[in-house]
Amino acid sequence: MTERKMCKFYNLNVPDRRPGDLPNQNNDDEDDDRNSDDPLEPYVPPHEHKLEYSYWMWFSRRPPARELSASTTGYGQALRMVGRVASVEQWWGLYMHLTRPAELPPLTDLHLFKLGIKPMWEDPANVNGGKWVVRLRKSQTGRAWEDLCMAMLGEQFMVGDEMCGIVLSVRFQEDHLAVWHRTAADAVAKARVRDTLRRVLQLPATVPVEYKAHGDCLRASASASAPAPASAHTNNAHGSQDAPAHNSDS
Repeated sequence: MTERKMCKFYNLNVPDRRPGDLPNQNNDDEDDDRNSDDPLEPYVPPHEHKLEYSYWMWFSRRPPARELSASTTGYGQALRMVGRVASVEQWWGLYMHLTRPAELPPLTDLHLFKLGIKPMWEDPANVNGGKWVVRLRKSQTGRAWEDLCMAMLGEQFMVGDEMCGIVLSVRFQEDHLAVWHRTAADAVAKARVRDTLRRVLQLPATVPVEYKAHGDCLRASASASAPAPASAHTNNAHGSQDAPAHNSDS
C-alpha cells in the first residue's frame, strides 16, 4: 500500500505546509539528535505532507523493580528516544523500521507522544490528566497499535491539544494500550477520548476500558516507595520494595 493510499485508508488529516515554516537549523549529529530530550522540531520539506502536530517516539524496557528507582530520574533512565516525525512521510519512514509488537519482549513499552510531552506522569502536560487503558489478546495487538497510531496522527480523537500520547505496553499474558490526555476533570474530553478509542479499535461493548488519573497513580507510587515501618523490615530480610514505573499500565 502506498503512502497516499495509507493516508486515505486511515483518514489522516495532513494539512499543507504552513506559511512561514522554516527548516530546522540544528546541525547536531543524527544520533545525538535522536537521543536528545530537547523537543527539536523536525524539518518538513515542501513536497511532504505535514501533520497537524509533531511527535516523538520513545522506547523503554522495564528493568526489575529492585533496579529501578521510584524517582523521576530513575524512570527517565529507562526511556530511549526512537525518533521525531512531523510529516506523513517521516512517520512511515520511522514506522516501517520499528519492531512489531509481536516481536517485542515482555515489559517493553512504546510511547508515541506529541513533541515536547514526555511519557511521564510528572510532565506538566500530563500531571493533571489521565489515561484510558484497554487490555488485548496478543493476537490483536499489532493491528490495534497501528490503528491507534493512525487515529492519533490523523486527529481522529477531535480534542485538539487535549491529546498527549498513546502507549503500547507489552506484557506476558496480554498487552495494554493506553491513551493519555491532559485534563482528568474535563468530562466531555474524557468521554470523547474513550468513545473514539472504542470506535477505532472496534471494541465490543463487553470489552472493559479502564480510566486511571495520573494524580492517583502518582500518589500510589509515592505511597509504595515510602519507607516501610520497622515491623515490615522484620518480615523482609532484604527490606526491599517494588518501585512502580511512572507510566505503568500493568
